[in-house]
Amino acid sequence: MTNHIMLQGTSSHVGKSILTTALCRIFYQDGIKVVPFKAQNMALNSYVTKNGEEMGRAQVAQAEAAGLEPIVNMNPVLLKPTGNSCSQVILMGKPIGNMSAKEYHTGYSLKAFSVVQQALKELSTEYETIVIEGAGSPAEVNLKANDIVNMRIAKLLNAPVLLIADIDRGGALASLVGTLELLDEEERALVKGLIINKFRGDITLLEPAIDFLEQKTGKPVLGVIPYLDHLGIDDEDSVSLEEKIHTASNGELKIAVIRTPKISNFTDFDCLEKEADVSLYYVQAGDALGNPDLILLPGSKNTTEDLLYLRQSGIEANIKMLIAQGTPLIGICGGYQMLGKAIYDPHHTESTLDSIVGLDLLPIETTFIPEKLTTQVVAECPGFQFLDTTIVASGLHGYEIHMGRTKFFQDNFTNPFIITERSETKVHDLDGYVRSDGLVMGSYIHGIFDNDLYRRSILNAIRIRKGLTPLENIVNTARAKQDSYDRLADTVRKNLNMDLLKEIMAAKQ
Repeated sequence: MTNHIMLQGTSSHVGKSILTTALCRIFYQDGIKVVPFKAQNMALNSYVTKNGEEMGRAQVAQAEAAGLEPIVNMNPVLLKPTGNSCSQVILMGKPIGNMSAKEYHTGYSLKAFSVVQQALKELSTEYETIVIEGAGSPAEVNLKANDIVNMRIAKLLNAPVLLIADIDRGGALASLVGTLELLDEEERALVKGLIINKFRGDITLLEPAIDFLEQKTGKPVLGVIPYLDHLGIDDEDSVSLEEKIHTASNGELKIAVIRTPKISNFTDFDCLEKEADVSLYYVQAGDALGNPDLILLPGSKNTTEDLLYLRQSGIEANIKMLIAQGTPLIGICGGYQMLGKAIYDPHHTESTLDSIVGLDLLPIETTFIPEKLTTQVVAECPGFQFLDTTIVASGLHGYEIHMGRTKFFQDNFTNPFIITERSETKVHDLDGYVRSDGLVMGSYIHGIFDNDLYRRSILNAIRIRKGLTPLENIVNTARAKQDSYDRLADTVRKNLNMDLLKEIMAAKQ
């Protein structure tokens, strides 16, 4: 029989995802065949599996922590916000259309629950333990009737629940007590313990509060987890992005990421933050772009709206001024599309506009079509000029998620990449564009900076331009990520009553 443990929170961003990741790693270290699960995820950071199916980024990190290849059964429903209280609904890795919040919550979510149940059934036949993540709060009384991610899952599996509160934001005690009060009796009985997360300071000063909580609720506090900074683990959504906006290290290379309202897959740039010589910062309307050594234009869930945002906010004019002064720019996916002469949307997949003028920095045009391309890729970089350096790399891995098809308008253009595999099928497809002066380039490949040699080659080209000596040491991103999972697991082991957790899980049986 499969063991279950479910992590729910008093609100969003209290640490459910990261503690689920921690438990996946702990059980994996203990030799248990463990798998993560989240019925429904709302996030703009997504990933493409080997089968070309789209899923939430948080479950990918949890799968990696559990030593597994990510599959959509771990996250059968993904909602990708497109704006105006509307989301693209991804079911078992494939888009089924856009729905308003009302349409989804009152008309579709319970229909999707049968798919969620089937995914759970398949995982249960293969794994010893399932670590389940909830979403938001289980006490949202206006949403409970159609909720498929919190207590409906716990009741279905009779899964013990641990309720998490974020003490760093304040009000943790009231949040825990209030959440329990708003649950019905059956739901409250499923909550077997409490966790206080993101604690800073002297734990002895918190002990009276812990005693109060246990007496007031009748639930044990399983642990107080310290505030963990710079974990090096992929973030799930734009809530996490808020913590990045005004934080930057003192690295010699200043890299500015343009933060648009519909930014997606900003995890593309997380690996750059791990480089000691990089100071990465995010810029939005009202912020000073400054004089960066590189500008990054990320992906977007609504390229048209984000392009208008750049134009109306004055960021477009600032970018063009900096490029004219010699600052390089790299666009990924939606950011790449924005760099062209125009974007056409004949089927109105993103907006009511038929077309929009692009930034006109590359001789390309993009047309949106209803079918989304989602595939993992392997690519070669045979050699292109970036600044004053020829960039060469091989065996590059990444993935594509886009509904646009891009056309080139020069015969002598340079493609930075040749895609040699799509979902393990041999191909020979050209990707991206590099301007002749080497200052502007774009690509559809997400995760391209996760390739260590390629990333260091780009950074060294910037160093050479600045008169700095190139660095020979190359950060091993994959190894660093595994080390981060181990550090996280070690910290949670030390601060969580693992014996009591095992008793709780065993008692369910």
